[in-house]
Amino acid sequence: MSLFDALEKRRSVYALNKHLPLSDEEVVDIVKRATELTPDAFNMKSAHAIVVMGKKHDELWDAIYDAFGGKVSREKIDGFKAGAGTVLFYINQNKVHALQEQFVSYAANFPIWANQANGMLQSNVWSAFAEKGIGANLQHYNPVIDSTLAEMFDVPEDFTLVAQMVFGGIAAAPDDKPADDGTRVRVVR
Repeated sequence: MSLFDALEKRRSVYALNKHLPLSDEEVVDIVKRATELTPDAFNMKSAHAIVVMGKKHDELWDAIYDAFGGKVSREKIDGFKAGAGTVLFYINQNKVHALQEQFVSYAANFPIWANQANGMLQSNVWSAFAEKGIGANLQHYNPVIDSTLAEMFDVPEDFTLVAQMVFGGIAAAPDDKPADDGTRVRVVR
């Protein structure tokens, strides 16, 4: 499958189930390979991921529900909980700060570059999942859930949560992607 085929196949899939077309080990391998192969500025390696599966995945979404004190509907949370797992994406701030100190002229850019690398990692994992028939959607319940997840998964203090990617078997296909209007890319010669 080509890169563009994978990008076209990548969708926000919300109707997920726990029946993955791959083994848990193969899913984890996708995340590991994407993390290793995703580029970042100055070879910073600030993007980190935690793959949460099985019973811990269910506990994660129950804890997120509790963290919001009922302000997010149980139905919505149960939709995420219905998936097979969640990838938690983090930025290692110690790595960002170390490069800020080492390359003072670029200090203001390292947090931006770390976010860009993390976004690329998210896209790469998501596209790789789509290529293998795994549905996924990206959530942003941080910072409300940061301390809860840090405690649950023994996350280092210098890690900042960026996003949560719920994944699983595809219970129902998503709607078609809307066509782009063609105005987002400008060419200057």
